[in-house]
Amino acid sequence: MAPSAHCRAGVINEDMPEKVKNLILIASGKGGVGKSTVSTNIAMSLTKRGFATGLLDADIYGPSIPTMLGDAPKPESYDGKVIQPIERYGMKLMSMGYMVDPNVAMVWRGPMLAGAVTQFVNDVDWGELDYLIFDLPPGTGDIQLSLAQKVPVTGAVLVTTPQDVALADVFRAKAMFDRVRIPVLGLAENMSFFKCDGCGSEHSIFSKGGGQRAAKEMEIPFFGGVPLEPAVRECGDAGEPIVSFAPDSASSKAFHSISGALVEAVDKANAAAQDKEKRAGKLRIITS
Repeated sequence: MAPSAHCRAGVINEDMPEKVKNLILIASGKGGVGKSTVSTNIAMSLTKRGFATGLLDADIYGPSIPTMLGDAPKPESYDGKVIQPIERYGMKLMSMGYMVDPNVAMVWRGPMLAGAVTQFVNDVDWGELDYLIFDLPPGTGDIQLSLAQKVPVTGAVLVTTPQDVALADVFRAKAMFDRVRIPVLGLAENMSFFKCDGCGSEHSIFSKGGGQRAAKEMEIPFFGGVPLEPAVRECGDAGEPIVSFAPDSASSKAFHSISGALVEAVDKANAAAQDKEKRAGKLRIITS
């Protein structure tokens, strides 16, 4: 059952906020910063922490999740309406890469892309989840805006590398989320440094401290940095996240630290939202 770009594109399942507690957007503003690697390993870390977690690959043109989490049979639909997610490493997954031949190019316009992602939200049997992680495509286009308008998003996490060219785009992504009133929960820096196996020295391949400075300037939490380790790439190409394959590696520890910071930020955001609702309710009673 391939998603129809026109099927229920403007409708969000009303049960989503009840079944899925937290919807988190992982965004970068540009490609090439390892956003899918960060998304996958954050989701894996949350799963290992005991949270029921799903990962939705929202990059229709260039889906990465099937490579990073392994091939699987085409998702089934028992009734022709609801799609069963792929399950790998204790996570529920959905990606256009599982739906179509990998050699087929998705030659779709923006509204069709947004419609497909909306259907992945609506028509996949996600079940009860603590976290549904969205691995967004690069940029600030139709998919990002559609999700912002139609999905009850808890918040976003920005991913960057330390160099200026990546930081410029992450500022644009922050501006977009501010404009559509989605809270940015924090920033994670990928490829922060390379530690030489021979001499033990740390080498700042892509500059140093850029993520921390950007987070401070944007007044959002800095969730931490992930070192540049060959094993991260090797595990991604082999279809098993490094958090699963090598839990004691430096990168795995960094991803666990980032996911822990995310959980704290989500708890604070939810508590603030609940407090705001209570105050609004009291105000309605007083003024009625």
